[in-house]
Amino acid sequence: MKYLLQVDFPYSGPFGDEFFSAMKELAEDIATEPGLVSKIWTENEENQEAGGIYVFDNLNDAHRYLDKHTQRLHSFGFTDIKAKVFKINEELSAICHAKF
Repeated sequence: MKYLLQVDFPYSGPFGDEFFSAMKELAEDIATEPGLVSKIWTENEENQEAGGIYVFDNLNDAHRYLDKHTQRLHSFGFTDIKAKVFKINEELSAICHAKF
């Protein structure tokens, strides 16, 4: 069973290539998280938001990472962090080209 963690928060930039440069080291660290299958980084300059969609191979690691990431975001000064955890229906997702 896989789990999806959705996180977003108000973010005023940078975006695009500057976002990549600013977050590359953090991305490399996140890639080593236990249980992480993948992360999709999200950014919306128009709405001034950023976040991510994570897939974990178990619920405990999804919740553990959510706690860790929320604390990290707070330490960076971010507030109004929104997060949800969902169980992934892998069979239906596979029909729609999801790869795990």
